[in-house]
Amino acid sequence: MAYFSELLKLRRSYRRFSDEEISGDDVQLLLRAALMSPSSMNRQSWHFVVVDDKMALEKLSDAKDHGATFLRDAPMAIVILGEPLENDCWVEDGSIAATSMLFQAEELGLGACWIQIRNRGLSDGTMAEDVVRGILDIPEEMRVLSIIAFGHPLERLPEHDEEQLKWENVHIGTF
Repeated sequence: MAYFSELLKLRRSYRRFSDEEISGDDVQLLLRAALMSPSSMNRQSWHFVVVDDKMALEKLSDAKDHGATFLRDAPMAIVILGEPLENDCWVEDGSIAATSMLFQAEELGLGACWIQIRNRGLSDGTMAEDVVRGILDIPEEMRVLSIIAFGHPLERLPEHDEEQLKWENVHIGTF
């Protein structure tokens, strides 16, 4: 098991995956990480849809004009949903849960990449969220935040270069 400081350096966005399936145990650990994440007032109003059907993944990869095509080659994805009527912090809560899954994936040796869905769409004006809703039969009261593609990376990317950290963006006391 890696220390969190090591996971921070190692975690990268992977968009190229092998054909190897993700084990059921690993899927459970990814979901456990999401479900154990902090949420506003501990409401835990998030929902997750696990997708491993190749046809559904291919359809989801066309949900927006840019940044999702690699999903068609991923063995699995998890769609992150929220309930705005139940929790006005659904975006934040879903983002925290997604981040937990990203770091869990790294610890498991999996690659993963966030695909933004909320407020994205197709050039014809169709919202990506509506495309995803139609493919996965998501109820109207739910909102789609993002999709995370998961898989075994074809190659490992180098760790983050700490020399590239933007410390100038850190302000203490006042801006």
